[in-house]
Amino acid sequence: MAKISYLAMKTDPAASELIASDFKDLGNAAKKLANHAILLVGSGLGFGTSFFKWLAFIAAVYLLILDRTNWKTNILTSLLIPYIFFSLPNVLFNLLRGEVGKWIAIIAVVLRLFFPRRFPDWLELPAALILVIVVAPSLFADTIRGGWVGIIICLIIACYLLQEHIRASGGFRNSFTKTHGISNTVGIILLLVYPVWAFIIKLL
Repeated sequence: MAKISYLAMKTDPAASELIASDFKDLGNAAKKLANHAILLVGSGLGFGTSFFKWLAFIAAVYLLILDRTNWKTNILTSLLIPYIFFSLPNVLFNLLRGEVGKWIAIIAVVLRLFFPRRFPDWLELPAALILVIVVAPSLFADTIRGGWVGIIICLIIACYLLQEHIRASGGFRNSFTKTHGISNTVGIILLLVYPVWAFIIKLL
């Protein structure tokens, strides 16, 4: 019995070291798993933000086109210009802020000043958007556009357009049941998706 006890006591330190080593390996594996999970979630959230930016941009352009057709809406579509400015995907924003946007802006200004009859009304808002993007100070283009203020401005504009559209339609139910009202309602609701998503991501 004494011999058996002696052998057990002799092997206990080795077993403890083996168990400690196993726990250490498990801890390292858990840390790696957590890091990979964080990277995966972060990339997914980034993709979601980019996707909703494109969705908001398409919805805003759709509302601009809808407002310039034969059927006029009652919403203040001029507010879509600052909304697009603050939510425009970075690829398009950088393209329009560069030489491409400068050429478009100068052509629009020349046409508007010297050939006003050849400058259609439906080009006024898009031309204004290009001018704003080109001449905006870096405070607006770089700091505010990608921060809390830009997101809040987009959220306020979307909420204001939605409540104005519902009021003009004669109520929430009418905004979904009228033939022309539902198209505007869906477009404005899509405008809400990006700022709400971006606001949640900022809080995380």
